[in-house]
Amino acid sequence: MVKATLALMAALALGACAGPQMVGRAADGLGGTGLVAAGQRVSAAYDVTRIDVVVPRNLKVSEENTFVPMADIVWHGDATGDRYAQVQSIMAEAAERGTSGMASGQKVTVQVEVSLFHALTPKARYTFGGNFATRLLLTVRDAATGAVVDGPRLVVADCPAAGGQRAMAEEARGLTQRMVIVDHVSGVLARELSTRPAAAPTPVVSRNAFQPSDLGLLQ
Repeated sequence: MVKATLALMAALALGACAGPQMVGRAADGLGGTGLVAAGQRVSAAYDVTRIDVVVPRNLKVSEENTFVPMADIVWHGDATGDRYAQVQSIMAEAAERGTSGMASGQKVTVQVEVSLFHALTPKARYTFGGNFATRLLLTVRDAATGAVVDGPRLVVADCPAAGGQRAMAEEARGLTQRMVIVDHVSGVLARELSTRPAAAPTPVVSRNAFQPSDLGLLQ
């Protein structure tokens, strides 16, 4: 039973990972790769005039140092404080970087709503590692009329998270969890905003309840 429990904990760790904020457009550079929604897509050209990053206050935050806390927001990369504001800052930086070169085409505003942000707890970070799991609701609107151009649709922006000696080596050379997440999510958003579904997808309704299946833990 003890061996089975430890094996389950290891598997879980490997799978884990305020109001709107207006973001500027000064950052440059892209990074990371991400999952693109299945189905036919067409290229898109936008002049992004504003970005609103929303982290709903009804998302559940956990400060537990367990392998996979049952919560919507898990973040230990900053000192204990307002986790909603901290996650908003991370996503705002990623969104700013991911749209920095988008200044031609239809003028639009972009809303990025966080529905899941699972970084690693110290317990997972310094043992098995896992994944940084992020779920975003992306909505693109015409800047003049407010009409929805694309979305709202779910964007999955997960990426591997180092653990153990590798994690410590990354931090020793200044590669923090925040840097990895910002780099990856910026690349995901750049890709998602460079194409859009050929036909309007079924709008996604925001849901806040975290489920282990969100991290691929249960099928």
